[in-house]
Amino acid sequence: MIPRSTRTRLPFVIAAVATAFALTACSGGGAPPATDTGGGGGGGDSGYTFAIITHETPGDTFWDRIRAGAEQAAKDTGSTLKYSADPEATKQATLIQGAIDAKVDGIATTLVTPDALIPTVKKAVAAGIPVDSFNSGTDFYQQAGSIAHFASDEKLAGQQAGAKAKADGATKILCTIQQTGSVALEDRCAGVKDAFPNTENIQVNGADDAAVTSAIQAKLAQDKDINWIITLGAAQAVDALKAMDAVKSEAKLGTFDLSKEAAEAVKAGTVQFCIDQQPYLQGYLAVTQLYLYKKNGNILGGGKPSLTGPAFVDTSNVDAILPFINQNTR
Repeated sequence: MIPRSTRTRLPFVIAAVATAFALTACSGGGAPPATDTGGGGGGGDSGYTFAIITHETPGDTFWDRIRAGAEQAAKDTGSTLKYSADPEATKQATLIQGAIDAKVDGIATTLVTPDALIPTVKKAVAAGIPVDSFNSGTDFYQQAGSIAHFASDEKLAGQQAGAKAKADGATKILCTIQQTGSVALEDRCAGVKDAFPNTENIQVNGADDAAVTSAIQAKLAQDKDINWIITLGAAQAVDALKAMDAVKSEAKLGTFDLSKEAAEAVKAGTVQFCIDQQPYLQGYLAVTQLYLYKKNGNILGGGKPSLTGPAFVDTSNVDAILPFINQNTR
């Protein structure tokens, strides 16, 4: 596992990337205003201003770690960071256009809905603004003109999750998708189905935890054959546990992504595993890549995406990971 520290410094970035390559391996309306973290820090004052734009849903703590990594990278490189987000594709595209109009020195963005975002990303590239991407859109980042991409292999992660459920006695898997149109989430469930064909997807509203619980609860009550659930976000895993309790389901549960609650559930044995894509690292590398490109023309990845996952967290390693989760770096 890659060590985390909010005091990590730029010289360790290349080592972190090398470790990330060795690993075998999103989500929460309304657009929050862009926020400025300021400049200075361990890297002095580079004079660069970078914009990071995501599809965060308000209240989804997954993005806190993306942002924490990006803010630390800004401090380490002496850069100014402007963060903004919106889960609606057209509004995220508008935020990207706003960064172009502001003539920032670089843009890092997720590509969760490529068709809606790529045209605006290409406008940034045409304007001479370097763009890198992260978290979502691995199959589309080169088409968008992104110089580098930092993400987990979502299809592989789904395949490994399905294989683990199969080995643990799955007869029917329910795979929950919490955001319509997300290519990353669709890849996750597609991977599960590759490994275990008797998998059924269910669409839930990830912005409403009560609605997620109700939808899963209704499905479990209606289909007694489901004995495994795989959620695609840690918050939805917590929702699923409530649904399972309500109908006294004996299904087993695995999830993508980490949170303190999900990790504690792994430790307690009520969640079998969490799949870690290391969001802090994604945010850190996305901003650092822009800095290195502006300063020295460096590009990480050699024309291929830089993988930050998947890595599985289960009872064998959760105790080692929990301290980093508690400090918001895993």
